[in-house]
Amino acid sequence: MQNMLMLTALIATLLPLMGSIVVGLLGAYIGNRWSHRFAIGCVSIAFLLSCYLFNIIALEGHPAVEDAFYVWATAGMMHFEVGFLLDRLSAVMMMIVLFVSLAVHIYTIGYMADDAGYTRFFSYVSLFTFAMLVLVMANNFLVLFFGWEGVGLVSYLLIGYWFERESAAVGGLKAFLVNRIGDIGFVLGIACIFRYFGTLSYHDVFTEVPTVLTQTFHLFGGHTVSVISLICALLFIGAVAKSAQVPLHVWLPESMEGPTPISALIHAATMVTAGIYMIARMSPLFEYSPVMLSTLLIVGGTTAFFMGLLAITQYDIKRVIAYSTISQLGYMVVALGASAYDVAIFHLITHAFFKALLFLAAGSVIIAMHHEQDMRRMGGLYRRLPITYGTFLIGALALCAIPPFSGFFSKDTIIDVASLSQMPGARYAYYCVLLGAFVTPLYTFRALFMVFHDRAPGSAMNSAREHAKESPWVILIPLILLAIPSVFAGDLLISPMLYHQPTLLGNAVFVLPQHNVVEQLASEFSGAMQMALEAGMHLSFWLAIGGILCAWVFTVGYPQLSEKFKQSFSWVYRILVDKYGFDAFNQFVFVRGTQEVGHLFYDVSDVKFIDGVCVNGMGHFVRRLARVMRRIQTGYLYHYALGMVLGMVVFLSWLMWG
Repeated sequence: MQNMLMLTALIATLLPLMGSIVVGLLGAYIGNRWSHRFAIGCVSIAFLLSCYLFNIIALEGHPAVEDAFYVWATAGMMHFEVGFLLDRLSAVMMMIVLFVSLAVHIYTIGYMADDAGYTRFFSYVSLFTFAMLVLVMANNFLVLFFGWEGVGLVSYLLIGYWFERESAAVGGLKAFLVNRIGDIGFVLGIACIFRYFGTLSYHDVFTEVPTVLTQTFHLFGGHTVSVISLICALLFIGAVAKSAQVPLHVWLPESMEGPTPISALIHAATMVTAGIYMIARMSPLFEYSPVMLSTLLIVGGTTAFFMGLLAITQYDIKRVIAYSTISQLGYMVVALGASAYDVAIFHLITHAFFKALLFLAAGSVIIAMHHEQDMRRMGGLYRRLPITYGTFLIGALALCAIPPFSGFFSKDTIIDVASLSQMPGARYAYYCVLLGAFVTPLYTFRALFMVFHDRAPGSAMNSAREHAKESPWVILIPLILLAIPSVFAGDLLISPMLYHQPTLLGNAVFVLPQHNVVEQLASEFSGAMQMALEAGMHLSFWLAIGGILCAWVFTVGYPQLSEKFKQSFSWVYRILVDKYGFDAFNQFVFVRGTQEVGHLFYDVSDVKFIDGVCVNGMGHFVRRLARVMRRIQTGYLYHYALGMVLGMVVFLSWLMWG
């Protein structure tokens, strides 16, 4: 049975790779239709296999399966292996990744129908899916790093897919470089694990954690830090970049330069959730580092609230949803910092459904508006795009945590665990996620009202809206498929994910008893329906309702108030428009600073020293030496005799007095 399960997992992982290779190499010969059929067929079979694995491992409770397929290298007693770990966490993640990927593959048929690189895009998306599956299925840090770098590389190709556009090329490069900054920390963290544990296997590392707890690492100035905290800090740097946390969040809005299908895939269930998954997988390490748990709370809370504020000033429909993604990732990090790893994965799952839905619905609007993305030029589209409007509304309600939609159960639970956590920084994180409960509906329904509802006369409108029509069914079917779990997933999963024993994730995550805030919530939980009915007793619900009402007032009811607020609080508006100065700082310090340092080294090292001294200077020296030597070579015998006599005198003097 174990061999069959592992073989099934391997086939499910390799099928998207096979689809990518075949479509990438033979797409020009087999044509667009057979290319997307083959790619979708591979992902569909992989998804069905993942459902089978989910049923066996997560629902029926089959023990975790681990196996190595290939020994990559051997050094002494060390074996670097390529292997998979199939447990409850990886089974859940595999199914979610493949479900969203399948929806995106189907959606791509309609969205990219007229694109010249149709088969290339399908090849990239399938390859991206394969890299993410490798990341979640890895049983050691070597394979994890392969998948980690794989999603980073393919995301660069997908974000810069329309490379003829300078903005797309810059966006892809920005995402690549920012993630490389995080990867420096990630690689150093893996190196520390190998140095102190002597292995890269998850099982062996987690088993040996107690033996490393007392070890310290000496820093500069005589300071020391726990080895576990150092490893967690370095791994977290990688997660900060991959999951777009402050201050390495700047790449994610730029990723909107890629086609909408890949925006949905990157932002919903794959790349940006890799950091969340990695920290949950590393829970046996993070649990023994209170300082890093506090760091997670502070960074996650800051990201959840302050990045959500930026969405209020955006007019590009995709960028609004992009900043929403950053904010929701902050919620997940807060849950991780509160040691509620199950809750973080629960929100990851619900977020995957409704965020993919929002992006794909936005793509349907963009197609109807002939690739117009400025919400100021939209309005009243609910009449012409009723299905798109309905699905976007479902995604918006789920994102805003309105019961009984899926986001309500996961997001409100994060607010609860933040309020119960006793870790330093938990109170700050609680207020951030609580205020985020107001900010999220404000920017989400601002976008919905601006795009779909009638606005004040005189608003700038695109003439294309008069001719907008509903998207074809190949685009609408994925929207409907994603809308269903966006409504019901939270209600169905909250009990098995958090409160049933064993939980859906079982022992795939580790929590110390003194950190188990979910256990405290269990005594108050009386069912999903009761939780939804009691929503009105919690402040977060009324903050969400208040956010929706404010969005209506500022966009539909009294839009002139929006301009008055901009004028009255112009300095706040300017800060938000400038995105807190992160991009300006990076441009001035890192981009321009690096260029200036490069010019300095070029002018001093290359031009003046190498060219001026070493190359040209040597030629000048030889030329001058030749002039001197030329004067000595007179051709007169008595000059040479005098030279010989003087030389003899010098030699004898040295011999006598030396």
